[in-house]
Parts: sequence; structure tokens; C-alpha cells
Amino acid sequence: MNIRKITIAGAGTMGYSMAEIFARDGYDVILWNHRRPTLEKARSLIDPSVVPKIAFVTDMAAFKNRDLIIETIVENLGIKQTFLASISALAREDTLIASNTSGLSINRLSAAVKKPERFIGMHWFNPPTLIPLIEIIKSSRTSDETARAIYDLALAIHKKPAILEKDVPGFAGNRLQLAVIREACHMVEEGVISPEGIDSVMKYGIGFRWACLGPMETMDFGGIDIFTHISEYLMEDLAGGKGVPKLLQEKFEKGELGVKTGKGFYDYSGDKAKKATEERDKKLKAIYEALYK
Repeated sequence: MNIRKITIAGAGTMGYSMAEIFARDGYDVILWNHRRPTLEKARSLIDPSVVPKIAFVTDMAAFKNRDLIIETIVENLGIKQTFLASISALAREDTLIASNTSGLSINRLSAAVKKPERFIGMHWFNPPTLIPLIEIIKSSRTSDETARAIYDLALAIHKKPAILEKDVPGFAGNRLQLAVIREACHMVEEGVISPEGIDSVMKYGIGFRWACLGPMETMDFGGIDIFTHISEYLMEDLAGGKGVPKLLQEKFEKGELGVKTGKGFYDYSGDKAKKATEERDKKLKAIYEALYK
């Protein structure tokens, strides 16, 4: 499948970032949004040198005669299903359709798509201009050809794709992330370590190593016998809660949501949020260039 003409539906952070990435690599890109002000804001946030290469439109004709449509609208199952049904009816029958949902069921979304074998999950991570991973999630009806085409496309734009053969809640990235978060919250709640201490352990130890080696590689290098023996005494002592961690729920109920509200586990008041974001992006860029440039 030769993918050259791409329409991205939704001009939020993920959508306009995707548009910039594809346009920079020479693809024919349309960025669609139902509201013109959102498009204009997106235009102002995209690299000015790339803006002329992108069409910013509100017209539903944007979904006709395209090779690929990527949906990045609001994270609501019903709204996405309605939207996918409407665009799949407009699109050519051989147009591939992907959703950037971060965790909604690809199987349930695919039920709204005409010719569901062409539908797939394509989960980018924020910020998409700096995080190389793209999760590619097959539904029970996604064809192998569709999965291969999206995998090859991800490679073509210098990303690091991983295919999930089955649709599971949260996909792979969020399942791994939430497993770590559950244990991190548990240890803070129990007074074992502070939030700052948890972040130090991850950034300067486990996360530092995991930037180069995944968990399976880590076990190979450390010795599967060693990890087996540690598991024998440690697994039963790990947090096993099924609900939202207490520490997380308390922050949520206080409205302390992190950078977006000026306070989370850390203080982001004044210009601290801007500085923290700039520092994050600087470090992510340095890691990317050191490992993959």
C-alpha cells in the first residue's frame, strides 16, 4: 500500500504535531477540524517552514480520495464511533483508517467502520515530535496488510513502531506505565519513600537503564535465574489493588492535576510550568539524539 495522501482529523496537540511530522517528510497532508479557531491556533504552533505544506480545512471533503485518515478527536467512545462511521462512508473503500485513541477498545471502534479490516489503532505518545514510539493495535478484524502498511509508514517517518496483535485495555504502554504508577503510589502512601525519591529511583536507575534496554532484555542481561528468585519472595508483597490508587484519587479530588493546574505532586505555579516543560523537552531531545539520531 503506497501511502502519500494523509488526512488528520482533529487539530489538538497530537493532531497538529502529526501533521507537522508527515508534512516535513514530504507527505500530502490535510489537517481537518470542525472549528476554524482551533485550526488557526494549530497553524500558529506548527513550525512556520512547514505550515505552507499543510492544508487547514473544515470541509468534510477532506476525507475523500485519501490514502490514510488518522482520527485524533475527543477521547469519547460514542463520539469517535459516530465520527468514524461518517468518515468511513466518505472515504474510498481502500483508504486506511486509524485512531490515535490512548486506550479505547479498537474492537469496539472498528464496529463503526465500513470495511473494518482497514481500521487499526495508531497510538502516538505525547509529545509526538520527541517520543519515537508508535503503538499499532490490531482489532480482531484488522488485516495483516493494513498492519504492515501502518508499520512501514511509521518506520518511514523515523518512528519506532510496535504491533499489538490483540486489543487489550490500555494497550501495552499504558499497562506498563500504570503498573509502575500503582507500585509508586503504594510506596509513597506507606511512607516508604517520598514522591521526589520515587522519581529519582526511576530517572537515575530503572528509567536510565530502560532507555536502552527493555524489561525482557534487562532480564536477559541480569539473569533470568536472578529475576526468578527475586519474584519468589517479592511478587506477593507488591501492590495488587484493582482501583485508582488512594494517593492519585486524593490529588484528583483536590483539583491538583499537575502542570495544567499549576500543582500536582510538584509546584508549577507562575512560570514554573513553562520552565518544566522546556526542561523536559530538552532532555527528551538529548536522549533521542544520543540514542537514535
